[in-house]
Amino acid sequence: MAGRNDPYGTNRDVRSDFRAEIREFLGTRRARVTPEQAGLPTYGGDRRRVTGLRREEVALLAGISSEYYTRLERGNATGVSESVIDGIAQALQLDEAERIHLLDLLRGAGTTRPPRRRPVQQRVRPAVQRVLDSMTGTPAFVLSGRLDILAANALGRALFSPVYAAPADSAAPADPAHPPNNARFVFLDPHATEFFRDWDEVANDTVAMLRAEAGRDAYDRRLTDLIGELSTRSEEFRRRWAAHNVRIHTTGAKRLHHPVVGDLDLPFETFPLGTDPSQLLLTYTPEAASRSQEALNLLASWSATTNDAITNPDSPAEPEPTDAADSVE
Repeated sequence: MAGRNDPYGTNRDVRSDFRAEIREFLGTRRARVTPEQAGLPTYGGDRRRVTGLRREEVALLAGISSEYYTRLERGNATGVSESVIDGIAQALQLDEAERIHLLDLLRGAGTTRPPRRRPVQQRVRPAVQRVLDSMTGTPAFVLSGRLDILAANALGRALFSPVYAAPADSAAPADPAHPPNNARFVFLDPHATEFFRDWDEVANDTVAMLRAEAGRDAYDRRLTDLIGELSTRSEEFRRRWAAHNVRIHTTGAKRLHHPVVGDLDLPFETFPLGTDPSQLLLTYTPEAASRSQEALNLLASWSATTNDAITNPDSPAEPEPTDAADSVE
């Protein structure tokens, strides 16, 4: 949510940012709902200057005055009741992620004094790392809200080896203070379009998750720095960011192409870590006896051999797979 003329957020009026976000978010939601979809009558001679609903039509559907809705869309979020929010969410056909995002924006716009925030390095508790390491057959990670990979087990690091191999930060070398970042990899690394077989879908989801996180915590300086960097360096990111889409991404499947074992189709699940709501546990679990499971087994063997060669350079090295597709047939 960095300002347009200050993409890295060095001189920010955060409340003004929230008001602009409310205006643009509600405007984009209005534009996608037609009168027909909303159940409103249309007339042959009605020449509409907007692609979706007018403000007065949203107000009608939400059961509020058009003046009140106009003030709200312009960012005047003082004293908005739950019933009004419910009415607007229903009128604009918001899903749960969008409704939560609207609540976050309204809450932020109504904050009278933003908290002082200094960038803090997020840490993963040792007990959580032990849980990751115990999941030997499952790639597992801990992600931050800005999509940093804060921790992983051995198979997770092997699976996401292209992400770990990418520069962690354009301004700093790889170290714990600058962990690998999925969003930076997706939009700034040329290998991303090969690694993610559905790159366009992954890119959309990545931006939607960052947009939702920015609504939850606009005072996270590292998050606004990341958004500013991606906005400056990637036209693909800028175009998607302007759409104001948000998403709760807790389950699904990823189609990857790993440089060692080839194609994998991996269902995933995410779980919040109770002590830190901004951290998520991410696991990939293919179906038993599937080709993707065989590829993961091969990857685990390759990872163990590689790590052993690093820690025991005198041990005989096993040959690397020459073709992942042949290796898992």
